Amino acid sequence: MLPHVETVLRVADTHLIWSHRISEWCGHGPMLEEDIALANIGLDTLGQARLLLQHAATLENAGRDEDQLAYWRDDMAYRNFTLAELPRGDFAFTVMRNLAFAQYFVLLWEAALQSTDAQLAAIAEKAIKESRYHLTHARDWVIRLGDSTPEARTRIEAALEAVWPYTAEFFSADAVSEDSFARGIVPIAATALAARWVAAMTETFAIATLTTPADTAFLSHGKYGQHSEHLSRLLADMQSVARAHPGATW
Repeated sequence: MLPHVETVLRVADTHLIWSHRISEWCGHGPMLEEDIALANIGLDTLGQARLLLQHAATLENAGRDEDQLAYWRDDMAYRNFTLAELPRGDFAFTVMRNLAFAQYFVLLWEAALQSTDAQLAAIAEKAIKESRYHLTHARDWVIRLGDSTPEARTRIEAALEAVWPYTAEFFSADAVSEDSFARGIVPIAATALAARWVAAMTETFAIATLTTPADTAFLSHGKYGQHSEHLSRLLADMQSVARAHPGATW
């Protein structure tokens, strides 16, 4: 696969799988307002996934469209970050995962506004407005839970400990990310992106009276197609209708 296509698919697949996990809150939010808010965030994220999958299909030029990329690839062909596929968890886990992703994508979209890939820059211009809202929503909840009741604090601390190790995958440099940086497709180095992300997350944690976890040697490899057992189950659910009725239109 061309590095350019791989770069776009990493972002597209992460949005697609993450949006599916967010959608699992529909009808299960802790209050009506949050039920609606999470549904809207899920729809925004799915919309970004569609734009990115359309772009990936065009770049690939192999006769596939967004639906074929979404519904007719097996788990090993997906390039999403592993964090996106982890089970829904409780509300604290969801808002902590949303914070990690939203902060990352706000920074990524800011850089991509200057991309040499004109279509990716156009997607970034639209997506960044939505991602900034997602960041505000998640950040407010993390702060609210962190500086709250003992149970709320226990839950958000547990969520932080669960989410943090998987974020190292966001910034692990490889030939694909180096090619994207060298060609200006994603015009920010992984080290610079990591530094900005950690600084922003640490600022939020300070307000929430949370402690930034220490780095560990753990490194997930979802972006290489090496996934947890959770992705195949998610795809079986997400792809079931398309595969049961191939070629159907309505």
